[in-house]
Amino acid sequence: MVALRGKEIDAFLARPDGGRPIILLYGPDAGLVRERADALIASAVDDPNDPFSLVKLDGDELSAEPSRLVDEAMTVPLFGGRRAIRVRAGSRSFASGIDTLAEMGVKDCRIVIEAGELRPESPLRKACERAKTAVAIGCYPDTERDLAKLMDDELRIANLRIAQDARAALMSFLGGDRQASRNELRKLTLYAHGKGEITLDDVMSVVADASELKLDPIVDGAFAGRPDIVETEFAKAMIAGTYPGVIISAAQRQAAWLHKSALAIADGQPASAVLEGGYPRLHFSRKPAVETALRNFSVARLAAIIEQLATAALDTRKQSTLAAAIAQRTLMAIAVNAKRRS
Repeated sequence: MVALRGKEIDAFLARPDGGRPIILLYGPDAGLVRERADALIASAVDDPNDPFSLVKLDGDELSAEPSRLVDEAMTVPLFGGRRAIRVRAGSRSFASGIDTLAEMGVKDCRIVIEAGELRPESPLRKACERAKTAVAIGCYPDTERDLAKLMDDELRIANLRIAQDARAALMSFLGGDRQASRNELRKLTLYAHGKGEITLDDVMSVVADASELKLDPIVDGAFAGRPDIVETEFAKAMIAGTYPGVIISAAQRQAAWLHKSALAIADGQPASAVLEGGYPRLHFSRKPAVETALRNFSVARLAAIIEQLATAALDTRKQSTLAAAIAQRTLMAIAVNAKRRS
């Protein structure tokens, strides 16, 4: 079985094995799937914009005629050179085409297949994992170590340093989708160009505005007991292409902050002082919703919600096709529960 893991993936992507020209990229992180596919295509052909060098196929269309994949892979370029095929897998299987290709000697052609989350028993995943000339690479949301490396790489390219508090805040805003994280980092480095060091103010001015603030209405609506707001704002986020796991991550951070704040208030600290002294600084427009949330939930109930959100985060990664439904259901449950007890 050829399913790469960890450092094996990095090594393969750096120097793809010519003996394994069929490459399946799958998983819930669509941005990482795209990024890796772009890199593999770029190293496979001289000009990705040349239609004679790169053929793009739709997986659902291939399912009706899997032999087309074989025909394209075995086609000899009219003017010579290397070729590549990029397939976007859909809901229908074209695994028989992979099985046939695996038995043939594919020369000077790389086949890159992009897919969403695939279960181990998926025909496409099974076909690529059992073929000696193919590899299957899972693409999952970045870990803290992955994000740290991504951040360091982009900062090194931009010749910038970052303050420790800015780094900690920036880490909390990244993740969920590799391409989105990289875009935010590049926007930040462009903003800080010539400064030498990125500060916390830079992060809060650029990245927080682009990521967290768009999710605030959903998260605040959930904890304030406003299922109507959750439903409306969640729908907007889905239309905008926001990864559901990012919304759950924002809710987890808010639940942790509320839990910490509730503990401080229980110990006798004034609520006003807690709201004013929070980190990152709470925007004034959010204070009414946060005050309502602190009235709605006790320390014990917030602890239970933290566990509930952790389960939802895991479920969205395991079942990417149901990620939106899982995230919305979880947030709506929090909102309804808060409303009943507010």
